[in-house]
Amino acid sequence: MPPQPRSRAVGVAPIILVASLFALSPAAMAQGQVETSAGVMQIAPVAIGFDEPWGLAFLPDGSALVTERAGHLWHLANGKKVEVKGLPAFHMEGQGGLLDVMVPRDFITSREVWFSFATRAAGGAATAVGRARLTEAGRLEGFETVFTGEGYPGGRHFGSRLVEAADGTIFVTTGDRGTGPQGMAAQDPMLAAGKVIRLARSGAPLAPLRAGWAAGIHSIGHRNIQGAALASDGSLLTVEHGARGGDEVNRAEAGRNYGWPVITYGRDYTFLPIGEGQAKPGMEQPLHYWDPSIAPSGLMVYSGALVPDWKGDLFTGSLNGGFLSRLSPDQPAETGFAEERIEADETGRVRDVAEAPDGAIWFLSVHDGAVYRMAP
Repeated sequence: MPPQPRSRAVGVAPIILVASLFALSPAAMAQGQVETSAGVMQIAPVAIGFDEPWGLAFLPDGSALVTERAGHLWHLANGKKVEVKGLPAFHMEGQGGLLDVMVPRDFITSREVWFSFATRAAGGAATAVGRARLTEAGRLEGFETVFTGEGYPGGRHFGSRLVEAADGTIFVTTGDRGTGPQGMAAQDPMLAAGKVIRLARSGAPLAPLRAGWAAGIHSIGHRNIQGAALASDGSLLTVEHGARGGDEVNRAEAGRNYGWPVITYGRDYTFLPIGEGQAKPGMEQPLHYWDPSIAPSGLMVYSGALVPDWKGDLFTGSLNGGFLSRLSPDQPAETGFAEERIEADETGRVRDVAEAPDGAIWFLSVHDGAVYRMAP
């Protein structure tokens, strides 16, 4: 019997519902349906024609921003898909490029939008974070890079998600840049790879948590975090890729070590064991793990606004299984949480998932190059 995941209690932060100004495109008339534990859900395309969509964020007026890994940003509003100009060029290699987009809560006054991306750095390429102002005319101005990790060769495991904490600081998730299991970058608290990093609203890293830790390092021992969201208590929940198995949901708490590549529920791609097993003193157990891997990406804690039965549940996409995974923290299972897999023609390779202001669930399909809306 494997070691049991630790405390599973996960809450949902309250949201303020606002009227969405976004009108569905004509393509949205071609609706699909999917049977779920909460009844039949309608799935409709909001916008199509994307080249590897990666990140999704809503603006206060209910319209949305979508990134493409190739370096493009799109604004979806009033039934139209309009490219937002003003981004710099990004480093395109392997899994690198333009990644996540995040709209801070003070957007109405600051007009700031934050981005994570791959950039050139000494030694190769690094995960970086930048921000710019979105003008009323729909253009980005004053783009600046506020954080850059160390560089590594190759194009693997950049992460990366952005989440605004309750106090206005910014969580940044990274990947180990392909340095494990042979390398140990994720275990080195002086390096940015394989970490959760915390930045002040100014973009500066927070003071070191302890001696021997670099400024901004929040938690260590992560493999490749591609989903993150806040729980109601303000803690950060993450989903991260394992190797051959061992994908994880973690509550990324300050100063904690989440084990990669010393402990894991997965094996190497060679089928050989990784590290020292599934548990070790001083290293955290996941809230939930998958074996075999689903390649989870994106993370949402649902408010229950349109589907009360799903209040507090976690949603993440699968990049190798073609479904949305719904995890119920109130229903324990051997691997952590009870899981429902919501699978339809539209759920191929889901990269990101988010709750819209009206309570609908939006997700990005890499397979279709589309943004979809799911609701009763």
